[in-house]
Amino acid sequence: MLLYNTLTRRKERFTPLREGEVRLYTCGPTVHDYAHIGNFRTFVAQDLLRRFLEYLGYRVLQVMNITDVDEKTIERARRKRVALEEITRRYTQAFFRDIELLNIKKAEHYPSAREHIPAMAELAEMLLERGCAFRDEKGNVFFDVLSVDYGRLSGKRPKRRLRAKTVREDYDEAKHFALWIRCSADESFCWESRLGWGRPGWHVECAALSLRYLGERVDIVSGGEDLIFPHHENSLALCEAVGGEVRYFVHVKHLLWHGRKMSKTLRNYHTLEEILKRGYSPREVRLVLLQEHYRRHLDFTFEKLEVARAKLEALDELLGKAPERKGGMRVRIRTAIESLRREFESAMRDDLDVERALAAYWGFVEEMLEAKLSGEEVEEVRRTLLDLDRVLGLVYSPG
Repeated sequence: MLLYNTLTRRKERFTPLREGEVRLYTCGPTVHDYAHIGNFRTFVAQDLLRRFLEYLGYRVLQVMNITDVDEKTIERARRKRVALEEITRRYTQAFFRDIELLNIKKAEHYPSAREHIPAMAELAEMLLERGCAFRDEKGNVFFDVLSVDYGRLSGKRPKRRLRAKTVREDYDEAKHFALWIRCSADESFCWESRLGWGRPGWHVECAALSLRYLGERVDIVSGGEDLIFPHHENSLALCEAVGGEVRYFVHVKHLLWHGRKMSKTLRNYHTLEEILKRGYSPREVRLVLLQEHYRRHLDFTFEKLEVARAKLEALDELLGKAPERKGGMRVRIRTAIESLRREFESAMRDDLDVERALAAYWGFVEEMLEAKLSGEEVEEVRRTLLDLDRVLGLVYSPG
């Protein structure tokens, strides 16, 4: 299997660190609001990756973090004048409801950031001890980006005598970034640690959780393309500073709406709930979100949902098709089935080329709907489609 590795900027043959097992870290939602379908484009692509790895026979150990303490969640709680837990609990529950509707397979672990603040503080302490971090005059702890080979993932290399530092989560150029942000004990959204009262910087979260649940060596880290810098660059730096390794980075291109990135900032987003209220099904949404290659932008339209509806109706019709002739398996039907499997698997092995895989899949569905099939042929066609659906996840009844 070939995967495009953002770290090396080329397709590479995927070889796991442990034979037969894949350790996969996927960046999860920030639960300050409802996730929109732009977010779910990434989660569906990660689900496709996991499903195909399992189809190939790997045992996948997946961790997806739930970011329930950061700038966005704290700001939302302050603005609403409610407890942080009240905000994050509501949107965490909504996230799990949506991934169930979209038939996204559950990860083995969903660690919440707030429940692992001690682990983040411990990582910051370890980095201080190793000389990879430093304190400023206010007691904030920053990671020293000059202490590692920083910039390999994004290409954003720090200047040789860099002094700039930041506590912000998002920024454009390489800077020393916050691991622990000091505050007084009487402030809200503040936790006690050996580093003093404060809260963790966002970029330490994924590194700490990955180390805790997957160990120092991770096969794949995945997220949206906007995470390449600074978040994944920083996570990689932290991991390598403590002797860890990430072999492959897999990044998913944005979902677009009328040619622009779908985002809450631009107010051009749709939630899954909004789309379902228009009369579309979760299956139709899933098919639209997975049908184009993850390394190409996907322009979302309601017309594509209509096309998805027609394709799923054809699939359901074929799966429910009754025999129309007597006899056994004919050579041309067996050849068509073998050709579908060969083309589907070849496409998916080539960096998850789901577009080519689905072209073969839907062509086969159309051909078999027109064919007069025997009972044996009907059963073999159904068995083949359901086996490939272990990868696609289109045949289910949303709850």
